[in-house]
Amino acid sequence: MNTSTLSPKYQIVIPKEIRRILDLKPGQRLQFRIQDDHIEIEPVLTGSELIGILKEEGKPLEFEREGDRKL
Repeated sequence: MNTSTLSPKYQIVIPKEIRRILDLKPGQRLQFRIQDDHIEIEPVLTGSELIGILKEEGKPLEFEREGDRKL
């Protein structure tokens, strides 16, 4: 189990193994959530990391601009 200690300034260091697995980089934004009795932390994805995340295999995504509605 990876552990860290909360500093007097309420800061923590994310253990190296977790940083490696999640490919975390210095300056990267993280999102915190309270789930029942624990804290969940996850990386905030950038726009370029989101490209293709919803793409079905072999079927490109289609985007609409406001006013260009398809009938």
